[in-house]
Amino acid sequence: MQKFRWMMILWILIITGCSRMPQAGAISTEAVQAMPQVQTTAPAEENPPATEAAESPEAEQSKDPEQDIDLSLKPNEAGKIMVLMYHNIGNEEKEWVRTPQNFLKDLTALYEKGYRPISLTDYVTGQISTEQGKTPVVITFDDGNLNNFEYLADGTIRRDSAVGILLDFHASHPDFPLEATFFLDGSRPFRQKDVIGQKLDFLIEQGMDVGNHTKTHENLKNLTGAGIQEQIGAQAQFLEGLIRKEGYRVNTLALPFGARPKEQNMQTFLFSGRYKDIPYENIAVLNVGWLPGYSPYDSRFDWRSIPRVRASEMNVGQFGIYSYLDYFEKNPQERFISDGVADIMTVPEDRKALIHLNSERELYVYPTAPETD
Repeated sequence: MQKFRWMMILWILIITGCSRMPQAGAISTEAVQAMPQVQTTAPAEENPPATEAAESPEAEQSKDPEQDIDLSLKPNEAGKIMVLMYHNIGNEEKEWVRTPQNFLKDLTALYEKGYRPISLTDYVTGQISTEQGKTPVVITFDDGNLNNFEYLADGTIRRDSAVGILLDFHASHPDFPLEATFFLDGSRPFRQKDVIGQKLDFLIEQGMDVGNHTKTHENLKNLTGAGIQEQIGAQAQFLEGLIRKEGYRVNTLALPFGARPKEQNMQTFLFSGRYKDIPYENIAVLNVGWLPGYSPYDSRFDWRSIPRVRASEMNVGQFGIYSYLDYFEKNPQERFISDGVADIMTVPEDRKALIHLNSERELYVYPTAPETD
């Protein structure tokens, strides 16, 4: 009996002692891995701890290029991008005038050939999330003539104006984004004085943009530094004063006549300056012609001198929109093809050397496809 009591005491001590031992090292790793997994439920009054992955926004947004990017579409984000330059929409086709029918033809050709509009801001900042396999294109209009944007007496937008055509085309092609920049000069942009602010607000609300084309469309070639700053700064202040959207900046400039100051030190005022002690700073300065622009990821890209392609078929020779549409059809390796992911730059191996590396985006390089006969 005495022996039985001692055995019971010893058994109780063993059980109690084990329950107080630290778990680490209590059993081997091999033993833990061999044990069946048992799902436990937390008490009702307690919430189960969130996992690190669920708490981390980076974990939710992480991208795996091999899973998210379709290489069969041959993405090439080192390719070139067209910035199209329009001026007027009118009844008679001329060098600086596109008829409504031809403007619609342009949009249709772009759509069918896989081009999708992006904003000028997204282009220069590299925030390109165009659909996979498609090519971004930037649409711009200079001068702000009435035929770009007209309100009729009943308050509707004229259907055959530039804005009317863009709205209708987007409505029938929702995957063709409503993106365009209108570069405006003078004190009566779009030539309807009583509704200037209403027009600017409408464009911005729809996702389009307003750019600077100087105060009086002055040739900047021979102006002084003060003159250049007045032309740019005064117009930026005027337009921003009409726009209701808080914080909106008119910070892109299309050069009148494509002209730059002769002296190099005067050109700095195209990029930044002051007028009446109010500073301005541009993120893009656009020329008149004649070439597609470099990818914003290309080390040769320069926001201070962005070329444009004239959206015309008259007197432009090999420099018009259809010449380059044809060129990219015949030279697809020169065309920007989006991977659909804004924070990844995807390029074939033979284009890797063109890319300017930065900490904002991951570079994804894949083997260049062999040429086939």
